[in-house]
Amino acid sequence: MIRAAESAAAVAVLAMTLLTASAAPALAAPPPAATAVTTVDPLAALRAQQPPWHPCAIGSDDTDGAALDAAGARCTGITVPLDYRHPDGRTLAIAVSRLPATDPAHRLGTLFYNPGGPGVPARALSLALRQAAPALGARYDIVAMDPRFVGASSPLDCGWPASGPGSAGPDRLGFDRSAELAKDLAARCAPYRTLLPHASTRNTARDLDLVRAVLGEATVAYLGSSYGSYLGEVYLQMFPHRVGRAVFDAAMDPDRFGPDLTATQGPAMAAALTAWAARAAGHDDRHHLGASTAEVLASVERVRLAAERAPLTVGTRRVDARALPQVLWTVSAGDDDNTYEEFSALVRVLRDAAEGRPAEPTPLLEAVLTGLASPDTGGYAAVQTAIMCADRAVPRDPLAYYRDIQAHRADEPLFGPLTRNLTPCTFWPAEPAEAPTRVRNAVPVLLVGADGDPAATYPGQLSAHRALTGSRLVTLRGAFRHTVYAGLFAPRDTCVDAAVDRYLLDGVLPARDTDCPSPRP
Repeated sequence: MIRAAESAAAVAVLAMTLLTASAAPALAAPPPAATAVTTVDPLAALRAQQPPWHPCAIGSDDTDGAALDAAGARCTGITVPLDYRHPDGRTLAIAVSRLPATDPAHRLGTLFYNPGGPGVPARALSLALRQAAPALGARYDIVAMDPRFVGASSPLDCGWPASGPGSAGPDRLGFDRSAELAKDLAARCAPYRTLLPHASTRNTARDLDLVRAVLGEATVAYLGSSYGSYLGEVYLQMFPHRVGRAVFDAAMDPDRFGPDLTATQGPAMAAALTAWAARAAGHDDRHHLGASTAEVLASVERVRLAAERAPLTVGTRRVDARALPQVLWTVSAGDDDNTYEEFSALVRVLRDAAEGRPAEPTPLLEAVLTGLASPDTGGYAAVQTAIMCADRAVPRDPLAYYRDIQAHRADEPLFGPLTRNLTPCTFWPAEPAEAPTRVRNAVPVLLVGADGDPAATYPGQLSAHRALTGSRLVTLRGAFRHTVYAGLFAPRDTCVDAAVDRYLLDGVLPARDTDCPSPRP
């Protein structure tokens, strides 16, 4: 889109040349002198802005900002166009934080960090990165940007009463209810229809590059996890010469990212549930869910069937067939002993409720049910949806999703009605402003991930690896966790950490794709 503006300027110059030539006598005129055509940078003024840096905390209750300030960070706001096709039009304010390198004498440069989402503010989590990876924090200024419409960056909040339509449930009635909720949520974003097409990852990548220019950096390093990996893939494709060293943790499939990406996650979630069941079977003395993997999974199946007959009573809560897949989704939180122990206790409570015994929620179950019953405070779910709707168009026929769910009832009975269900994008009040990014390049990049990742599925990671022909892939085998670096969102693995640090700090990519051993025997 920026090239289109540059072409328009060139055409205008050419038009003036033709008008001047046509005013001269046809026969007496000497040959016209060559006219120099200069290309005008439509973003020149925005690249030249010099925003003031200031403390990050914006009030006495801003604990995240106060923590950044205590760590020596400074924050600023950078002006970006709403629509890069019209850089002189409406603008947005993008919130940026910078944590300076703690060893400035050996500083390598600036590292952009995006922790994922989409719809997650990045600035506060940049401090978690420096704490988890102090060697990176020593050598790099860590810069984080709340993406457009997220956090402190011109936030968008549609006032949703729920975070999404959830699962379609076991029958057509449940699907119709979820469709009505999705339609209502989409309608609540209609007042922002002029903004919605510009919420795309492509525009966030353009914002990143504008921030880079304002910081005066010719190139930057990049670390992105989960959705942050997709943002990195798009940035790498659009601005390949602006990236030095890049690491994508739990890389997303660039050919599938969008509202329907979850449709690929059912089998991976089932595999994660099976891995947990194998561990639970080895500790049947504690939770009595079964002495074998098959017996534990049978206990889960009995819970599912009971919830389809009638909502389960857990304390003062009700868990119906539409909520159950979201509750059991918490198996994806990690594969360490503590996480599995919490999940086993949760399933035990559900099993008791399914069998008619008194059941009280565990702290984890209470937190999950509270979240499911709560409105979309802060608009994070709405803006996450807005980003995905702007990235890729989806079928507008609700019944297409129902047919897909029905086709997979037998092989994905638990998670399929959730992962394959429609979203508000089916009814979204705006279309994407541009086509999805086709990621195909040979820029060097390091990919790291777990082969049992339930969210960034391993087939999707392999698709990213094929698209990025200059990449190397480090696979943590036998792990069922989402993201693998530095223990930020899942258990730490020293093998993965060593590969990432060696590349970001020393510039050494693995010579070939490599495996890290399973964290479990």
